[in-house]
Parts: sequence; structure tokens; C-alpha cells
Amino acid sequence: MRAGDPLSDGSHGPHVLVADLDHPDIANDDRHHLERVLRIRAGDPVTLGDGHGNWQPFRWAPVPEAVGERRHVLAPNPRIGVAFALIKGGRPELVVQKLTELGVDDIHPFIAARSVVRWDETKAARNAERLARVAREAVLQCRRAWIPTVHPVADFASVSVLPGAVLADLGGSDVGIADLPPIGATALVGPEGGWADEERLVPIPRISLSDGVLRAETAAIAAGVVLAARRRGQ
Repeated sequence: MRAGDPLSDGSHGPHVLVADLDHPDIANDDRHHLERVLRIRAGDPVTLGDGHGNWQPFRWAPVPEAVGERRHVLAPNPRIGVAFALIKGGRPELVVQKLTELGVDDIHPFIAARSVVRWDETKAARNAERLARVAREAVLQCRRAWIPTVHPVADFASVSVLPGAVLADLGGSDVGIADLPPIGATALVGPEGGWADEERLVPIPRISLSDGVLRAETAAIAAGVVLAARRRGQ
């Protein structure tokens, strides 16, 4: 398999993450979802993966039984990232879910100058766990071999110096999709109120995602689409 290739299609049944493929211990929540929601039964095919590129076909049982060759998917190369300013409600979870499905490797929530949502230390830690769980669940749904990294909440100064950082901005035209850094890129997406003047003055390239004004979560997802397409050479 090439870097970034997904697991095989659903012919092997649902996908489950475990810590150790040699000793597959299924988490209670995963077991409940598989047996009560997806209604799999003893003997049904599943795939187990460790989230670090290794996966293998199994047959479902109280202790799943390996029935196929173990395989390894190379780590995506180059890595791509999206940094998105915190937004209200459940929309951060939506962004993390969709970026995971698209194949984004690094997800950076951050606080911008005009961010309405600002998490204190306790809330940031609690939400970091929640977003990591959302990414894990999305990996199961889309059958990714690698779990993306959901980074701790940062500030704008920190994400603006990430490798290959580009600022998504309405009318931004410093670079086009074909001109994005070949070593990978991280697209920065601002909050509902847009970028502050001082953020726009940071000396990094700008890219336009649309001719219209996008909702913050739409812009973050669009950035993931652009970067994933660029990595595939499209």
C-alpha cells in the first residue's frame, strides 16, 4: 500500500481500534456499538487496527480471532494540517470529524483575536479529550489506518509559525492550490468574526477557499478538502 492509502473496503466488516493486535482487547463502548447497534454476531468479519498503520482481518468472537494477513499502511506523506479558530456549540466536533474523514493528519484548535469561544484550562483539557474521541470514532467510520493528532488548544502566534502555514482569507491570492508547499501545509481558518488586522499582517502566504463568505466550520472543512486534493496531486 502507498502512503495514505485507506484500509480495504467494507468487505471485511466494521473496523475497530485496539492497542495491541496480538492481544486484541475490545473497549466496552466499541463492543456495545458493534453488538447492539451494528448487530454483528460471532463469526462475522471485522478488521482491527492499532491506529498506527497496522491492521488485520479478524473473525468476531469474545476474543476476536485473526483470519488474515497483517498489513501495514505507510504514514501519510507529506502530513497536512488544518488549524481552526474555536467556534460555538458542537461545531468543533463536526470540524474534527470531517477533517478526520478527509485524511487531515494534524488538527489544531486555536484562539484568534476575534474568537468568541475561549476555553479556560479545565475546559480545554475536557474538550481535548472529547475531540480526540470524535477523531477516533471518525477513524472507525472511514476506515483510516492512522489516527490524526488533535493538538491542544493554542493561540494564533503558535499556529502561524507551523511548517507550511497558509492563511485562509477571503480574496487571499498569494498562492493557489498548485502552489501549496510540496512538503505539506497547514491551513489557518479564522473565527466567525474573521481575522483581525494584526493577524492578516503576519508574513505568511494567503489562500482563498471560495468567492463567497463561508461559515467558519465550512471553511475549515474546505481547507481540508483543498490540502487532501493537493497531496493526491489533484
